[in-house]
Amino acid sequence: MQRRHLASASLVIGLLLFASYGVAAAAPRALLELFTSQGCSSCPPADKLLGELATDSSIVALSLPIDMWDYLGWKDTLALPGHSLRQRAYARQRGDRQVYTPQMVVNGVTHVLGSDRAAIEQAIAQTDRDAEVMSIPVLLSAAGGDLTVRLKAEPAAPAEPMDAEVWLCPLVSAIAVAIGRGENSGRTVTYHNVVRAWRKLGDYSGATSTWSVPLSQIADGHIDAAAIIVQKGTREKPGLVLGAALLPIGRQMTDDRQRTSNAH
Repeated sequence: MQRRHLASASLVIGLLLFASYGVAAAAPRALLELFTSQGCSSCPPADKLLGELATDSSIVALSLPIDMWDYLGWKDTLALPGHSLRQRAYARQRGDRQVYTPQMVVNGVTHVLGSDRAAIEQAIAQTDRDAEVMSIPVLLSAAGGDLTVRLKAEPAAPAEPMDAEVWLCPLVSAIAVAIGRGENSGRTVTYHNVVRAWRKLGDYSGATSTWSVPLSQIADGHIDAAAIIVQKGTREKPGLVLGAALLPIGRQMTDDRQRTSNAH
């Protein structure tokens, strides 16, 4: 019960801070990772649902396109090899070895069909019973050309040493793809919060920690948002999610470019 009060207070603070430009504090109830493919005929409903879930401020919803169905005649234009590795690593950790599309991994510990809203909500409620899930408030801000991440200290010292990693994911908030071949031939599908890279910021031991990254290092002309994931385990053995946050950064990068242009 105490964690619930802390999370609610953090969310209120986050909403107040978000009113100030370029700052977001997050104590969301879930990180959703949708493993999807442009070559999967069952995926468009899940891609649409993820876009709807992404509008919920209590959820960090990400698309992780994979290349599982490229052999069917259409190479996924957004797939990253690391996404397929992450999906398989989750399956090994769960012990069920289930890898499919559209697969939604919820808070790093369970999976459901990505187009089943009721199952997703049930999985969120189920995983949220674990007091560690989403227990670490994440403050994410963009100002002065930098993206800054601050994690607060654990309220109480954990019984065992904290073994967690902090990951930065540059995102494209929405991108429409016209699919020319394969099972979705002739369809244009919009993908939301598409992860374009993974960058490990460091390890989290439970103490207050801060990282800053120049926005110029994560921008490629399409990136307009960023997500932070604090997760137990390692890249090879991902565990439950301790915290997450998402922040639009497109306006900040545009303003920085304008200031640079004006300076010259």
